[in-house]
Amino acid sequence: MAAAEDAEIPIRERLSTDVVVIGAGPVGLFAVFELGLLGLESVVIDSLSRPGGQCAELYPEKPIYDIPGLPVVSGQELTDRLLEQAGPFEPAFRLGQRVLTLATRDDGRFRVVSEDGVEVDAAAVFIAAGCGSFVPRKPKLAGLDALEGTGVHYAVRRKDDFRSTDIVVVGGGDSAMDWVLTLLDSAASLTLVHRRDRFRAAPASVAEVMAAVDAGRMRFVLGELAGLEAPDGTLEAVEVSTKEGPVRLVCQRLLPFFGLDMRLGPILDWQLDLENGKLIKVDTEKFETSTPGVFAIGDINTYPGKLKLILSGFHEAALASHGAFHHARPGEKLRFQYTTSSSELQKRLKVA
Repeated sequence: MAAAEDAEIPIRERLSTDVVVIGAGPVGLFAVFELGLLGLESVVIDSLSRPGGQCAELYPEKPIYDIPGLPVVSGQELTDRLLEQAGPFEPAFRLGQRVLTLATRDDGRFRVVSEDGVEVDAAAVFIAAGCGSFVPRKPKLAGLDALEGTGVHYAVRRKDDFRSTDIVVVGGGDSAMDWVLTLLDSAASLTLVHRRDRFRAAPASVAEVMAAVDAGRMRFVLGELAGLEAPDGTLEAVEVSTKEGPVRLVCQRLLPFFGLDMRLGPILDWQLDLENGKLIKVDTEKFETSTPGVFAIGDINTYPGKLKLILSGFHEAALASHGAFHHARPGEKLRFQYTTSSSELQKRLKVA
């Protein structure tokens, strides 16, 4: 496997481990647990500044209903539980940095280098990068960047930060509708702005939002975002262009939901077998890629019958961990054990 060019990256930290996991979303975190059960150490690298991936970044407080054994759980709560579950194995996290280089060493192990100069020597690699790094599509408005994180938000991480504020949500997809319904009861006022009177969201959500408009609980403005009003660096209002002329909407929070641009980035340089240049092809025995020792789990991979569900990624992580064992412990026999009856596994989990 060839490496992306990294000659100019100064190495500031060197680590050695059994498996390097690229991606700290739910599937990557569960992989840490599965690897730990097999006695394998892991280093986790993610481009985001905290664990949880898109699950925690995009919908930390939204309910998820299809995690086995948890009838309802938020994205952040699921992340917290997975971190607690993986905790006994003490994975090393290196967050806020992308992996630039993935190369095969002469001894068959792998050299992984991050943009921040972290070099990891590993027997196997798990790519659990979801859909790749994601960047919100931003409205082209003067002064937008200066308001990001204070008045302008592309995700809701803490619902309480929006309580009793005047909110403008822009968009016509599921994210826009879902957050309108989530924030409606706690906002001082809420306005939905969309350039069309047709929406790309679930019909039931659209109907509920329109019912709230009809009941006078919120406002809908048909138009396009045209400007920001922040005279002292604090968002005070937005201007919307409509057929009837400009409309000024008082707000302290603007949520533009224009979708996300997904980028594989350096993964494209790693000479893996890709489908449509976006998804990594794997087998269905251990979810290994075209490069032995490199595994892809979660939304980043593809195979016949693939379902893009978190629970599918959990299954893939378990089988990939068994596949990685043979690379990390060549010559050792892997004994299949159950956590309910194995004292060895219970010691690893620190519950014995």
